[in-house]
Amino acid sequence: MSLTVPEKGWFKAPTGSERLWIGLALAWCMVLTLMMPFWHLRGKQNSTGEAYRVKPADFAARVARFVDANKVGELAGITVVAPAPGTDIYLQAQMWRWYPVLKLKKDQTYRLHVSSLDLQHSLSLQPMNMNFQILPGYDHVLTVTPTMAGEYSIICNEFCGIGHHMMVGRIIVEE
Repeated sequence: MSLTVPEKGWFKAPTGSERLWIGLALAWCMVLTLMMPFWHLRGKQNSTGEAYRVKPADFAARVARFVDANKVGELAGITVVAPAPGTDIYLQAQMWRWYPVLKLKKDQTYRLHVSSLDLQHSLSLQPMNMNFQILPGYDHVLTVTPTMAGEYSIICNEFCGIGHHMMVGRIIVEE
């Protein structure tokens, strides 16, 4: 099969309902285009954009110091920390776990530093619909203020190897 030149007069301008559907699609594209900057500026769904270059070993050392200063127990063999409100808190992603378990206070603000020690991971907070890409070599800083008490699961939405399905962490929010 080869390419051939179409016959003369093959193109017919859209008519009737075809024109209506093309117009609706174009109008919807315009609405979505205008909504992108609106949600970026007003939607309160984007990170602060604060990120720093960091060596994975240096970030792991910061996490270790944070855990030593704030340890309050263990949950399923993973250290639980309860930092003071208004402080910097740390969460480390590494094949195939989140470390440590964070115990936070409701309606208090924290600066969450999160980084990966090995691969690209994705911090997805459930049942909230929050998803954030975590890259090794970067300390991403997110300002978080938990508004509901409960236990929240952190899962990785970025396939990170054979143990990916086990990469589940916890954030516990107390009154």
